[in-house]
Amino acid sequence: MELHLHRTYYKEGTNGVLFINDSFVGFCIELPWKDNLKRVSCIPEGVYQLKARYSDKFKHHLVLQNVSNRSLILIHPANDANKELQGCIAPVSSLTGIAKGLQSRIIFQKILSACFQAFDRKEKVTLTIKN
Repeated sequence: MELHLHRTYYKEGTNGVLFINDSFVGFCIELPWKDNLKRVSCIPEGVYQLKARYSDKFKHHLVLQNVSNRSLILIHPANDANKELQGCIAPVSSLTGIAKGLQSRIIFQKILSACFQAFDRKEKVTLTIKN
């Protein structure tokens, strides 16, 4: 299964449009591009494999594999990238501004469900990020 994130960069943050197998799913918010600096920048464009992950803080969520010079880049719910993210990606149902959105948990659950179904079918799940 393939997820595609098409980004638009702004000084204050990054907005994106997310597709699963070429079907529109929702939007994403991220930190601004700051040369891939840990905890303050979105990650570089590229293709990343997604894996299931669980933590007490986020419960079930997704983690991106092999991010250059970074670790624990997650896909998890958040509605304000600059207040709630440290380099991760947050899906949102609608955008309300640069790096801000609404109803993150609703769209996150749709993405998580689709990915977990693919994992159950033993499919490889990738996320392609591009401008």
